[in-house]
Amino acid sequence: MRTAPFTLGRAWDLLESLLPLFASCPELDGVEPAGDVRRFEALVSALVIVARAADPERAIDALARQRELTDVVERTARRLVVRFRLAQVDVRVAPRDEFGTVLFTATGTAAHVSAVRQRTTPGFAATEPDVYRQAGLPFIPPEIRAGTDEIELARQGRVPALVAREDIRGDLHMHTTFSDGRDSLTEMVTAYATLGYEYIAITDHSVGASASRTVTIDQLARQRDEIERLREQFPSLAILHGIEADILPDGRLDFPDAVLAGLDIVLASLHERDGQSGARLTDRCVAAIRHPLVTVITHPSNQLVGQREGYDLDYPRLYAAAAETGTALEIDGAPGHLDLDGEHAREAVAAGVTVSIDSDCHRARSLERQMWLGVGTARRGWVEPRHVLNTRPMAEVRAFIDAKCGQG
Repeated sequence: MRTAPFTLGRAWDLLESLLPLFASCPELDGVEPAGDVRRFEALVSALVIVARAADPERAIDALARQRELTDVVERTARRLVVRFRLAQVDVRVAPRDEFGTVLFTATGTAAHVSAVRQRTTPGFAATEPDVYRQAGLPFIPPEIRAGTDEIELARQGRVPALVAREDIRGDLHMHTTFSDGRDSLTEMVTAYATLGYEYIAITDHSVGASASRTVTIDQLARQRDEIERLREQFPSLAILHGIEADILPDGRLDFPDAVLAGLDIVLASLHERDGQSGARLTDRCVAAIRHPLVTVITHPSNQLVGQREGYDLDYPRLYAAAAETGTALEIDGAPGHLDLDGEHAREAVAAGVTVSIDSDCHRARSLERQMWLGVGTARRGWVEPRHVLNTRPMAEVRAFIDAKCGQG
């Protein structure tokens, strides 16, 4: 059995296999993921699911008979703990009039639950909004239930309407087989069109990246030709031709300005530490932020969830430079990055930074999942639609790019 934390992406992979089992159980009339997953924690310590039933004990019996859930660790009248694909899954079944309270408690955090309970008398609620109403509070989204300042801000009526998936109009960071993507340019564009996006940016890795494949300057011309053909095929989808350029050890970008100026959008990334201190890494990143052709700094800390902490950058300095120059900082939805994380995203938007929520996707089938993870991470950072570049229509995105370029 897997006891160590696993990534949010892995957790949702497991849940996508589990939730249909619950949906097919006639004794249940509602089911919700809870715990770390519902709060979009980058690392998940345990999978928790809360279900609703008229008769919880009968529902537990029905679940335990499902072939995929027979490896039982613990079982009571309202709880079933099972092993599923090397992970432990904690299933809690509540009667209808207690479902809101059980879901609230199972979602956490412990500090948030305790703070809300201090404001109300013991009892049960059928829905989560009822839980908060009993405490004299508006509903608080799961992603910001950190047990810090959210209770006081909610009491003051200052919980904002957080960005949602339906606010996203485009995706400004993805990869194709021109670099290390798994699917062709045509396959990626077709998938985006199916998802109903208004615009996308093709942003393969430049030659300085340590990716398995990178796009060369010569290949950019062929990629441009393919994009022109796809623009004719998908006239309702604006397709920007871009690049994810590497920030070199001296702060320069790995493609010359004459090449970058011919692209529609330029992203810049700090991929390699190169043995440098946090101060020097910050210098490199600020140099890219101040480059007039750079629109977005992608996954700024370059963290690898569960493997490597983010770089020890001077984040206030980054935020100040980004706000001053009109450069967006990315919230990356790739499950290995989720960067900027919630804490840094909140600091960034408070400093006046525009953020971009992107999938950084390398395969068509993961486009929706990774954008969704990016949005969840942004919500952890109290990000609102007004803070996000790619909630804006294409004309405003082009104006944002042009305003930065005009500083050169």
